[in-house]
Amino acid sequence: MNAFTSLGLSGPLVEALNDQGYQTPTPVQRKAIPPILRGRDLLAAAQTGTGKTAGFALPILQRLAETTPARAGVRALVLAPTRELAAQVAERVAAYGNHLSLRSTVVYGGVDMAPQVAQLQQGVDILVATPGRLLDLLHKGALTLESVETLVLDEADRMLDLGFIDAVQRIIAQLPARRQNLLFSATFAPAVMELANGLLVDPVRVEVSPANSAAELVQQSVYEVDWEDKPDTVRYLIEEGRWSRALVFIRTKKSADDLVDYLRQEGIAAAAIHSNKSQILRTRTLDAFKRGEVQVLVATDIAARGLDIAELPLVINYDLPRVAQDYVHRIGRSGRAGAEGRAMTLFSRSERKWLEGIEQLLKRPLSPEPLPFYEDGVEQPLDLSTASHLGMADSGAIKTVVKKSFKQKRNAPRKPGAATARVATRKPRTASGAGRKAAAKASPGGAAKPARGSGGKAASGAKAEPKGGSRAKKLRPSPWGHS
Repeated sequence: MNAFTSLGLSGPLVEALNDQGYQTPTPVQRKAIPPILRGRDLLAAAQTGTGKTAGFALPILQRLAETTPARAGVRALVLAPTRELAAQVAERVAAYGNHLSLRSTVVYGGVDMAPQVAQLQQGVDILVATPGRLLDLLHKGALTLESVETLVLDEADRMLDLGFIDAVQRIIAQLPARRQNLLFSATFAPAVMELANGLLVDPVRVEVSPANSAAELVQQSVYEVDWEDKPDTVRYLIEEGRWSRALVFIRTKKSADDLVDYLRQEGIAAAAIHSNKSQILRTRTLDAFKRGEVQVLVATDIAARGLDIAELPLVINYDLPRVAQDYVHRIGRSGRAGAEGRAMTLFSRSERKWLEGIEQLLKRPLSPEPLPFYEDGVEQPLDLSTASHLGMADSGAIKTVVKKSFKQKRNAPRKPGAATARVATRKPRTASGAGRKAAAKASPGGAAKPARGSGGKAASGAKAEPKGGSRAKKLRPSPWGHS
């Protein structure tokens, strides 16, 4: 028997959960579903990946299905901080309500408003929305909120971080005074508690995911790397670890595009998602990543919020987030809903203060580890422990692999038939012109490096940098991560 039945969920909902392969509730679902079914307000601390969407969507669907509305209109409103999260929540609501006669839709900015207005005019029971687009629709008279019975603020902490508090308050002012309120946040930060105190009435408090719980499910490695070596380090870890898919977090949009250009030059199918990309393009890119057509997805924190990618084996932090809690959100993309995950973090000396902030949040040290294979000019057998560290599972091939420095790997001739995977979302640069310019960005101080296939020899008259040279001289500002 499906364990969700014990929570009081109806047959159609349990049937939908069976369709999705869900048999056992997560901790947040076990604690949140019963009080929501009883109509109580709820304040929940739940990290991304804990199953919180089902925790509020399932009981809302059941309550709406069991009652007859007093008037037509939106009966449940879910506010989400980003387009990606809103789309993901709407997708899950539709899946859970597949065997019910309830209508749901999602509205967010960055796309044409007309189709959204048409959907609303057909009648909607559950509306998932970003605050800005919802206010636009309200201003145009496309809908009213006078029939809302339940309000959900999902990822309220991020809503506040992005400055949506005024928009949220304006939306709340248009809701009926008598309603159920549900607030989900990664933490009970002071700003979140101030919002909760003004919104919730005698709430049930659920805290199943303290700040470091998601991190405890993820095997973490931290490497200290010079800024100019980060692009090549990402490439090297992915290639040597033989990772089929990886999600790379990066702070700025320009750095995301530059890294994608570099990885494509190296024959790795990569694509970026950030706020400068259209919603249609972001959706297509994410779908391509899920299908395996894109091996490496490079994302900024805001764009990646709400992404739900099944069986994501690896997360790489290209740089450290300025807000420590974002580190937990990042690595929580791997190891979701109780599954084990893997995270690798690159940081430079200038980022050490942010590493210390993350350690304080996690209440444990993150000691930098030696970067596998990074030994200039030295080739050594790859031992089993190092291979396991990188995620290599085929022990039969392990003994034949050798360590090479990044410079050796970069300058080595390409193997015949080397992959030249490309993604339709962005035209890759060639090895000439713009391609050489992108390669220069990956080198110390922006200096151009020898082209692949040159046998590892630099141009005539060029001198090799002495070992440790990049650390011995004063670091120049790098174009990577500082845009």
